[in-house]
Amino acid sequence: MPIAMVMHQAGGPEVLKAENIDIGAPGPGELHLKQTAVGVNFHDIYVRSGLYQTLPLPGVPGLEGAGEVLAVGEGVERFQVGDRVAYIAHGYGAYAEERLIKADNAVRLPEGLDDTLVAGMMVRGLTARVLMTDVFALKPSHTLLVQAAAGGVGQLLCQWAHHLGATVIGTVGSEAKAEQARAGGCDHVILYREQDVTAKVKEITGGKGVAVVYDSVGKDTFYGSLDCLAPRGHLVNFGQSSGPVEPLAMPRLAAASLTVTRPMLGHYIGDLARRDQVAAEFFAALQDGTLTPAAPAIYDLKDVGRAHQDMEARKTHGAVVLRVR
Repeated sequence: MPIAMVMHQAGGPEVLKAENIDIGAPGPGELHLKQTAVGVNFHDIYVRSGLYQTLPLPGVPGLEGAGEVLAVGEGVERFQVGDRVAYIAHGYGAYAEERLIKADNAVRLPEGLDDTLVAGMMVRGLTARVLMTDVFALKPSHTLLVQAAAGGVGQLLCQWAHHLGATVIGTVGSEAKAEQARAGGCDHVILYREQDVTAKVKEITGGKGVAVVYDSVGKDTFYGSLDCLAPRGHLVNFGQSSGPVEPLAMPRLAAASLTVTRPMLGHYIGDLARRDQVAAEFFAALQDGTLTPAAPAIYDLKDVGRAHQDMEARKTHGAVVLRVR
């Protein structure tokens, strides 16, 4: 029987236990998928820790993966046995060797795209595309700040924004990450442990501030991000790797007519046609060289707890993938 990494209670990485699971036959509208690779995200860590109580327990975390279709359920016409697919599953369950998923959650992988690369980037890649289009319509004339520019989504945002022609400022924690960020499209890099981010942003922009800040860090950077904005600027808080943001007093926004949004990817790709379009644009950007992500950090499925620990300790850079044998 295939195994899955199951959690019966929230807690540390040790709560993820390998257990045999019974897959069963795919129901109407479902696919039976033999997975080749599974992506790991900070969202998974929030679920495991109990910060997000969105997974009924016992349950299998994980939102994204890639693999081969083993069987299709009644009514499925978009896929057939043997197709290579990637997916984002809103109902979790990715930390497994095999699984059932709704066919509508899957997209067919183009020839030439590696399963391991894509599996760890579906959430990141679609998130980056949505953040630059639906959440804030980024233009070549804009100057933007990306907090954690060497992170998974941060890298993609910097590369995509640079390709678009915008001026990209990125924050990183070390000189090694600074080199990575410059190579990835950052026009200006700020070492946040050594430099005052707000002061440097104002210096770079001639005192104006930036049109938009993309901030996945949360508690440690949120209010500093607000201070980096130009009048009528927009803060996109799309993660909280440092912890939840403390309550916001609305007059703080009124001081410069600022706006803040806390987007969740599922709300922007709930429509099947829109999801397929966003995924196609992401795949095309990988294939044409617009995006050149670093190779993912790879762990075995049973080592997912160590993957979580390394992510929380900021030992990983970019995508993290579980290899399924």
